[in-house]
Order: sequence, then C-alpha cells, then structure tokens
Amino acid sequence: MALQAAVKGKLISVIGDEDTCVGFLLGGIGEINKNRHPNFMVVDKNTPVSEIEECFKRFVKRDDIDIILINQNIAEMVRHVIDSHTSPVPAVLEIPSKDHPYDASKDSILRRAKGMFNPEDLSMFGAENYNA
Repeated sequence: MALQAAVKGKLISVIGDEDTCVGFLLGGIGEINKNRHPNFMVVDKNTPVSEIEECFKRFVKRDDIDIILINQNIAEMVRHVIDSHTSPVPAVLEIPSKDHPYDASKDSILRRAKGMFNPEDLSMFGAENYNA
C-alpha cells in the first residue's frame, strides 16, 4: 500500500497553527490541487470552528491525501468531526504544537486502540497515565 501511495503521489495535509504549518511547508509538504485548494490550513485565534470543520471534511474527501496532521489543541475544537471519521485512509494523526504539549489521553487513535490492547501495551507509546 505504501508503494501504491508513492506511485500515485499521495499527500500529507496539515491543519495547525502558523508555526506548525510553516515548519511542514519548509519541509516540502505544500501542494495545491487542480482546483487550487492547498493541502494545509493555518488556524489562529480568530479562525471559526466551522471553517476548521469544513477544511477537515474537505481533506477527508480528497483522494490525493493519505495523512491528515492536526494540532491536538485544534483537534479538540472539532473532536466530534474527527471521531466521526472511521476510515483508515486518510489517517488522522494528532500532533503537539509549540504552545500545547501532546496529551495521550486526548488522542483519538489511542482511545480506539485502548479497546484492542492492554494498558501495558500502550505504555510503549507514552501512554503510561492513560485512563480514558
């Protein structure tokens, strides 16, 4: 599957604060599709939650995106939309931001994995204190 994604040129998208998006853009993930839609969204304190939700839904529907990276604090704002996404592709990965550290107890993927593994198994992912 990874080879197939590489051949088709699948993308990573980012929904994050300015520092997160700039970092990934400098790393080379920035793309604009044929409809002139970018694969990233910069969120600031004035960005409406509805706009974040719409962007997330748009990224999920795009067939050229395989991974959606989202700052965990922003994911909390649209948790209901993220939790409704159950397909493995695109994968949704919550990442920390400069101002908000990662909290394993809020991660939707770890919450789903909790039902499949023992708590001791999750400790290898930094979830020692995971109680959700």
